[in-house]
Amino acid sequence: MKCIFCEIINNRVESLKVWEDKNFILLLDANPINPGHLLLIPKKHAPDVFNLPELQYVELFTLAKKVTKILKSISGAKRIGLAIEGFGVPHSHIHLVPVNRGNELNPLRAKKIPFGLLKKRQPIFIKKFRKLK
Repeated sequence: MKCIFCEIINNRVESLKVWEDKNFILLLDANPINPGHLLLIPKKHAPDVFNLPELQYVELFTLAKKVTKILKSISGAKRIGLAIEGFGVPHSHIHLVPVNRGNELNPLRAKKIPFGLLKKRQPIFIKKFRKLK
């Protein structure tokens, strides 16, 4: 079975990419829990976050901390929630979700947003994340 994240990373599938470097890619989630829900994904395939080499693991969470500062300014959220579960896509990634109260970080709240609508919001995120790293 093909990994959808590997397909996105290799530009074989259209995505909602807002930033990338040589090791990571940042995407708007097509099924967000809240507006601004992002996926931070290492480009090197590993089945889950805890299978990453130590250095890449540290880099992932260091980058997540930087992403949350920018995401908080874009969304106006009180906090940015972080979730890791990996059952939907067996490629290590973390969810960064703007939240304003308890129990918002519930995957059952995720809803499909039309791709075209997210595509319209994408440039706002691209502009803000240009200064990342």
